[in-house]
Amino acid sequence: MEIFVDIDRLWRNLGELGRIGRDPRGGVTRPSFSQADLEARAWLKDKIESAGLAIRHDGAGNIFGRLEGSAGGKVVMAGSHIDTVPNGGMFDGAAGVLAALECLERIREEGFRLTKTLEVASFTDEEGGLVGDFLGSRAFIGDLDRELVEKGLTAFGLSLRDVLKATPYTVESILEARREAPEIEAFLELHIEQGPVLDDEGVPVGIVEAIQGKHYRWCSFIGEAGHAGTTALELRRDAFLGLADFALKATRHVAANRYGSFVTIGKVNVKPGAFSIVPGEAGFSFEFRARTGETMAVLERELFALAEDVAATRGLRFVSRVIDKTAPLAVPVRLTALLQESCARLGYPFLALTSGAGHDAQILAAKGDTAMIFVPSPDGLSHCPEESVRREDLEKGANVLLSSLIRLAS
Repeated sequence: MEIFVDIDRLWRNLGELGRIGRDPRGGVTRPSFSQADLEARAWLKDKIESAGLAIRHDGAGNIFGRLEGSAGGKVVMAGSHIDTVPNGGMFDGAAGVLAALECLERIREEGFRLTKTLEVASFTDEEGGLVGDFLGSRAFIGDLDRELVEKGLTAFGLSLRDVLKATPYTVESILEARREAPEIEAFLELHIEQGPVLDDEGVPVGIVEAIQGKHYRWCSFIGEAGHAGTTALELRRDAFLGLADFALKATRHVAANRYGSFVTIGKVNVKPGAFSIVPGEAGFSFEFRARTGETMAVLERELFALAEDVAATRGLRFVSRVIDKTAPLAVPVRLTALLQESCARLGYPFLALTSGAGHDAQILAAKGDTAMIFVPSPDGLSHCPEESVRREDLEKGANVLLSSLIRLAS
């Protein structure tokens, strides 16, 4: 017997959660362990309990709602995250958590007694506002950088220990969270696409076949500061010109030689950073993304060789340090086939896609098979107040999730 989500309830829950952390610019600002996030966590726990699920949370603040199966054993899990970027939208992450909650609530309402235990999960700090990306899911699988957790500064400018003082959690509890994690049979994550493909094609469901890997560094070209009116152009060791040269050459290289991969410089800090002074140092964030581990390794060699060449040509020094690395994920065929079969049974068109953005599903792949369902982002907008989703598309994606969870847990 096929059952379907209650889209009215799911849509209402998204609206309620979306009001928590609403900011003056019309977006949602709900970074992990902020006051808005703590309010949202309390709201979510109430919803899990009212859905008739057993609630728990681990030492990293990850929140779970559990529907016990008849045979115990490994858990079939679905979810995402409820934290947001600053001035973000109300659907990124939240749609996945609340769709999973809706699925488990419908299964309980229908009295289904499934063999395997089901859990809805909301993972802490997927957006990386604390120390590194994916704090919650990395704590869950036991893959945290201890030094970063213990000594790193958060986006608030405070240490993680200071931020945690307003919570029930500690650095030590986060590092030990892996001990509380159950064995995972499979993890499914519904998410808005955050890109334009499904919307452009008019297709309501995307089945993710791969998630790109990403490599973050903080880099600097170091030259020599000098007076802007007296240092001859041909004698300058201008760090900013080194950065500009590298930015153009790196982009051209990836576009021409590694099509389908991405390179981005998102933040620049020039020192001394004043009128009339030739920049002596140009620090910048640098990231590249690709679908396979082989391409990631090739890009790492090529791009940093290019940076060294630019530095040598311009009389500069190039230095960098790794901020974060996430390996690419090829989604197991057994799960993409399952999701495709659910779409076919429900009569929903779908497209196979690669995710250029990182997700908790990518991290949880270390503990079990994971897969993702995308629903369209109108105009491809995400991480902004204009982020949206059509009710009918969300309903279809959530029904695919529900159907697939029942089959996995039966």
